[in-house]
Amino acid sequence: MKLAERLALAALHRLDPERAHGLSLAALRMGLAPAPGPYTTARLATSLAGMALPNPVGLAAGFDKNAESLPALMAAGFGWLEVGAATPLPQPGNPKPRLFRLTKDHAAINRFGFNNQGMEAIAGRLATRPPTGVPVGLNLGANKTSADRAQDFARVLARCGPFADFATVNVSSPNTEKLRDLQGPAALTTLLAGVMEVREQLPVQIPIFLKIAPDLSPDDLAQIAEIALASGLSGIIATNTTLARDGLQSRHKVESGGLSGAPLFEKSTRILAQLSQFTNGKIPLIGVGGITTAEQAYAKIQAGAAAVQLYTAMVYHGLSLVSKIARELDALLERDGHTTITAAIGTKRDLWL
Repeated sequence: MKLAERLALAALHRLDPERAHGLSLAALRMGLAPAPGPYTTARLATSLAGMALPNPVGLAAGFDKNAESLPALMAAGFGWLEVGAATPLPQPGNPKPRLFRLTKDHAAINRFGFNNQGMEAIAGRLATRPPTGVPVGLNLGANKTSADRAQDFARVLARCGPFADFATVNVSSPNTEKLRDLQGPAALTTLLAGVMEVREQLPVQIPIFLKIAPDLSPDDLAQIAEIALASGLSGIIATNTTLARDGLQSRHKVESGGLSGAPLFEKSTRILAQLSQFTNGKIPLIGVGGITTAEQAYAKIQAGAAAVQLYTAMVYHGLSLVSKIARELDALLERDGHTTITAAIGTKRDLWL
């Protein structure tokens, strides 16, 4: 990390976390952030659900909820991006404060509650993003006051799907009451059927992913794997934030909401490995949760992930972390004699089971 980035992070950490987040997005829009483009090699370039990625290091949903900083993020080093979550109608989300840094734990707790400007505004920005080789997808959400949350996911896909490279069904956020109930077998089957029906009507049938919670039992995971395979999903993102609070040291550890960052790494990687076992290579998995280093990104791949995403680590290590992880991941693959990412997928899954 360069001195300027270190100083900028130190200044942001003196501010309220949500205000600091907003200023970070503004700085991106003003061109005040690294823009090296995605680092790529023959080893790092890969395909995910038919999408060509220059590298497997992606941005997790939640950082750019409204797709406001896409040109800068597409040049920041990521191999792919996910924005949102988007809901049919704009909504303010939960009352502030709703974002907390857990500095001692290199973590964060948020209870945003799908605050966003709504699908109309986000569709417009997706439609006008610059054409590059970095796929951009949208996380689909439901309005808090909706009478039919399952239908909300289909509505957002119908409106925004023509302008996205993929979409993610997010039924795993802990910050919208009863949203995680949609992970149950009957509800999830119905919801996905509606989403996949809308996908059939899009000009291009983009990949559809499902994002799951880390707070699931092996039986829950087995059921989700079965439903995912039967529904025709293109992949599963494992995982969202956790409700667990094990071993935290920071003063904000008692706040309600979803925990992300370093403490989530082991929990989410074990869920990923179990899901890999249940799906047996029949559907690509994306590893998310606690990635701060190339070694951790590599561990996710070895546990069964075809690609990875990160977000919270940038709060502590800056945007330059993205290219650093990509470069060092390439070196790790070369060290182990892998000529492609695919060759490393699941090679150490049993260590996490």
